Amino acid sequence: MDIYRQIIRHKRKVLHIVKSILKSRVLYGCETWSLKLREERRLRVSENRVLRRVFEPKRDEVTGECRKLHNEDLRDLYFLPNIVRVVKSRRMRWAGHVARMGDGRGVHRVLVGKPEGKRPMGRPRRRWEDNIKMDLREVGGGGNWMELAQDRDRWRALVNTVMNFRVP
Repeated sequence: MDIYRQIIRHKRKVLHIVKSILKSRVLYGCETWSLKLREERRLRVSENRVLRRVFEPKRDEVTGECRKLHNEDLRDLYFLPNIVRVVKSRRMRWAGHVARMGDGRGVHRVLVGKPEGKRPMGRPRRRWEDNIKMDLREVGGGGNWMELAQDRDRWRALVNTVMNFRVP
């Protein structure tokens, strides 16, 4: 029993290191990222790789063989939101902050400004604002996001919903 407690304590320390150092390094500046689905998948894969190393292979009771943990097993062991949820919630929080800025601020002007000139051929790239709209649609917050962000309490609730939203 004492060895089991030591193992649990060790895993908690490692998880604390993962959460405090690795995640903060990976997520530096994520508020301004415009992620494609491919990049979201890569972030999830790298996070799962780290968590599999922390939690080690699982021994199957029936066959007695070791097998790597499936994504569902990792989700059950690691209760914090996945890295993509964190990126989306931080992006939403920053969007609310920028939407409430005055018209004179440079960041706000860049967000609401319309660049002049000719657009390149082909499908337009996904913009940062498109990601915000998709995140809001995901949790059922329709309407103009700039107007929604003016109400701090409601926007904070939407940010928390984005963070804790479980995708199957």
